[in-house]
Amino acid sequence: MDYRTIRQEASDEFTERRSRFIGTARPVQHEAEATEWIAGLRQKYWDASHNVYAYILREGNLRRYSDDGEPQGTAGLPVLDVLQKEGLCDLCVVVTRYFGGILLGGGGLVRAYSHSAKLAVDAAGIKTMRPCAVLELDCDYSLYGKISYLLPQFGVKTLGSDFGAVVHLRLLIAAGRKEGFVKQLQELSSDTVRPYLCEEYFAELD
Repeated sequence: MDYRTIRQEASDEFTERRSRFIGTARPVQHEAEATEWIAGLRQKYWDASHNVYAYILREGNLRRYSDDGEPQGTAGLPVLDVLQKEGLCDLCVVVTRYFGGILLGGGGLVRAYSHSAKLAVDAAGIKTMRPCAVLELDCDYSLYGKISYLLPQFGVKTLGSDFGAVVHLRLLIAAGRKEGFVKQLQELSSDTVRPYLCEEYFAELD
């Protein structure tokens, strides 16, 4: 099943009524990784008024958030809501606030933390990860042209190639397209090309 996550660690900030909000997002896959990173940001922004966080992990279907001293429901939950509405997982967002002396009120806090989380996610970029298969195959040079023509039709990425006595290809394909691709290969090669499965993992194909 496909899932959406962010491409890289990134941050962005804005000021609301003299309060400075710094949103930082990072890809994470395990809870220990998330908590360690949060601790590092708290150390970095040790003088901030609040370091609010939220993270969603595929592992254990975890969802966690903290208001870090802000009124309950005005900070961590709005950050988490942004991540959920974007359909994201395997990421953590920390919103750091330097209080500017002017109270924002409950609604103002919700809007500010939501906006900061969205800025961080947008800065990090979003990608879709799909279940993929890595296939390897050997073919004669006489078939290489036909196979090269077939690859883009199935959205196949070439991970590696070796041109020796025969052509050896290492390919990445969406798991859902593998069966059709293998069938086409067998048909165009009269069943002389038989790719074998090396590994399976989630990857970005687009």
